[in-house]
Amino acid sequence: MKKRHFLAFVLLAGLIPPLCRAADAPTAVSDPAKAARDPDFAIQGEYTGTVGERKVGVQVIALGDGEFEAVLSMGGLPGDGWDGEKPRGRSRAKRAEDGGVTFHREEWTGVLRDGKITVTSAADISLSATLERVERTSPTLGEEPPEGAVVLFDGTPGSAAKHWEKAVLDGDLLTEGALGSVTFGDFTLHLEFRLPWMPDARGQDRGNSGLYVSGRYEVQMLDSFGLSGADNECGGIYKVAEPKQNLCYPPLRWQTYDVEFTAAKFDAAGEKTADARLSVRHNGFLIHDSIALPGPTGGARSKDEKGPGPVFLQDHGNPVRYRNIWVVEK
Repeated sequence: MKKRHFLAFVLLAGLIPPLCRAADAPTAVSDPAKAARDPDFAIQGEYTGTVGERKVGVQVIALGDGEFEAVLSMGGLPGDGWDGEKPRGRSRAKRAEDGGVTFHREEWTGVLRDGKITVTSAADISLSATLERVERTSPTLGEEPPEGAVVLFDGTPGSAAKHWEKAVLDGDLLTEGALGSVTFGDFTLHLEFRLPWMPDARGQDRGNSGLYVSGRYEVQMLDSFGLSGADNECGGIYKVAEPKQNLCYPPLRWQTYDVEFTAAKFDAAGEKTADARLSVRHNGFLIHDSIALPGPTGGARSKDEKGPGPVFLQDHGNPVRYRNIWVVEK
């Protein structure tokens, strides 16, 4: 083989893996209207009702290509009665040609069709129940900033230009990767976010972003709907603490973080005398209660904990959207 042909072959071979990876990358949809064209989008979601004398909740996760996983919560949905017992029961099924999905677990059968799950028992044919689809809304969604708040983003280009470095907008929404140009010490923060529809993706590739409080401590954002609630899933403080419960809503539903932050304290010699502390409410539910933060988490904008810091919304390659962001300094 001639030298120039060999070099061309090597260069071409080096291009092939990236092209293959790009072709295999899961599709991410940030527009609810586009996601609604997928028949799986109307099936995934939350269902609740009473079986016998006990309330139950079921979260149905879309896994792509007509496949679903149903996750059972005894007592009700997370944040709405779930008894907290882990692991939760799980069952997988495929969408049939008639649009229905039939889940089986032990003696129970659940048929999901037309926005409800009909539950029957092989052990007692007289026992049946209907679980209705629900679409929960955070009690703090749309909360107005109080007097004296610093409104970091209100949907206008002016607020984006004033409070963020090189902010990129998607209509009236802020996109991932935004770094605040204003810094804060101790504060209260309200933020609303929407995770994309990525049914073919798994784990950290599914709607990934993160709220970096003071630019140093990450509260994870991820499509963790129906998952266990680990420290690297939605609401987790990365590698520090898992949320008390996984309050992640289905993708493309608006969600809220309400944060209380107290910065780390240092003496005159620069020695740390107290860890930073963080409380977080996810969709109104307290998932972290004054958690001590031993140090900055991975990906922090600064490893130095001294002084005020900005709000940072991590860009992990997925189209996560944000709105109604404001801070009250303490």
